[in-house]
Amino acid sequence: MRFPRTRPRSLAGQLFAMQVVLIAAVVAGCAVFAYASGSAQAEETAERQVRVAALAVADSPSVREAIRTPDPSAVLQPYAERVREDTGIAFVTIMDPRRVRWTHPDTARIGDTFLGNTAQALRGETFTETYTGTLGPSIRVVTPIFDRGRIVGLVSAGITVDRVSSQVREQLGALALAAGGALALGGIGTYVINARLRRHTHGMNAAELSRLHDYHQATLHAVREGLLMLDGRRRVALINDAGRELLGLEPDAEAVGRTVDELALPAPLTGALLASEARVDELHLTAERVIVVNTRPVVGGERRGTVVTLRDHTELQALSGELDSERGFTQALRSQAHEAANRLHTVVSLIELGRVAEAVDFATAELELAQVLTDRVVGAVEEPVLAALLLGKAAQANERGVELVLAEDSLIDDGALPPSPPHRDLVTILGNLIDNAVEAASEGSEGADAGGAVPAPRAAGGSAGRPRVTVTALADERELLLRVADTGAGIDPAAADEVFRRGWSTHGAGRGLGLALVRQAAHRNGGTVELDAGPDGGARFTVRLPLGDRTAGSRPGAGHGPGSDASGSVAASEEVTP
Repeated sequence: MRFPRTRPRSLAGQLFAMQVVLIAAVVAGCAVFAYASGSAQAEETAERQVRVAALAVADSPSVREAIRTPDPSAVLQPYAERVREDTGIAFVTIMDPRRVRWTHPDTARIGDTFLGNTAQALRGETFTETYTGTLGPSIRVVTPIFDRGRIVGLVSAGITVDRVSSQVREQLGALALAAGGALALGGIGTYVINARLRRHTHGMNAAELSRLHDYHQATLHAVREGLLMLDGRRRVALINDAGRELLGLEPDAEAVGRTVDELALPAPLTGALLASEARVDELHLTAERVIVVNTRPVVGGERRGTVVTLRDHTELQALSGELDSERGFTQALRSQAHEAANRLHTVVSLIELGRVAEAVDFATAELELAQVLTDRVVGAVEEPVLAALLLGKAAQANERGVELVLAEDSLIDDGALPPSPPHRDLVTILGNLIDNAVEAASEGSEGADAGGAVPAPRAAGGSAGRPRVTVTALADERELLLRVADTGAGIDPAAADEVFRRGWSTHGAGRGLGLALVRQAAHRNGGTVELDAGPDGGARFTVRLPLGDRTAGSRPGAGHGPGSDASGSVAASEEVTP
């Protein structure tokens, strides 16, 4: 017959059983000790009591006078009984030196021989012994009676062992009652404490708690999302590996116990983590990543902390940027196809009208105009990724009525760029800067710079013709220089430090990310971004990136993590206007 398996006792139940057994053992031990010490104390008290009585009788002058009379028993018997009753002892026996009793609780035994030892008393000593006499086992004291230096009699006072035991039993009953009360109080207190523990552990036993802890640790290390828990004082109570990586914390850095302010995070991100209200899907930038932050306060009567989840938005941001670039290329191709169709119709019409020479001249001029920029870009920038980007951006700029010009001193030979910085970061930097510049140039003095700039007075001698964006791309053995200048309204110097802050924009919500991504990509690759006034009165952004080992892989320190490419870059040609 198989018995059903019972669920293991909960941790609170196990602790309760252990504590009850411990309290019972302590109380039982105390009871045994008290009984042993009480028995010894009772015997000591009884011995002291009978000794005092015996010595008091032996030293009484009336006893010596009675011994001198012809019939000592007539005087000593009432006296001995009165002493026995007053002291509560079992017997007081007075005898002559030959051990013949003059007194006894049982008068029939007067005149009989005393049962016990008297040799020490006859030598003038007082001694104690446990002896079985006519009243049973007793603790007795025998002492001599002196009269003018001569022993004229003996006194034996005693208390039965049964009476001592009854006294101990009375004490033991009181002790048992006290022990039971202590056990009951201890049990009640233990039950209350363990009931509270049971609520906190949800009735789980030790094995379940241990297994839950193991699962908890495994989950923290396995999930790709970052998890951060803050206590009520805004200190880090828990952070997993993904959270450390997304926040840019060192793996061996001690983050638990530190406040959010001590983590050296960007100010907007720190503000989101310290906010008292919940935050939902907020986009924030760290030094190397774009992360989505969700926070929720833990409230239970009072604020107990905050739970923060972090998701890596870097790859999604890169894909979004690539999608925007592809959409822009598609629109540019559609426009070019439309323009090509118009030109083709013009050529066909001229031919139909018999003006063949004019048709050839028109077609040749259009071909030369389209080929100039292509030849200039391909001749100066032999790096295929950057060349393709410049040609695509030139087509987009032309659709918006903006001329994209490559500076005369631009030169990047094929293979001149090492693996660091990654090409994707270069596309992010140059693509965002060109997009900003094109929008600023197209808006002119009527709008703000695409980075969210405030219009500033146009510099003297600024371009008064077609809006223009000038791009400089120059690489030498030490660094790569990317410079983008426009003929737009420029940037107020007072706002120069704010344009790189994520979300700073004059064009409404949801804008102002591109320049922040530019600075992030430059910082990730150890470079710098500078902003000043361009020669045509608009804004000029200059990015300088150190060139690493041409044979090495990614530069040490480049971001690698969930949701990023091998370089950990952010976006390619992100639409950045605020």
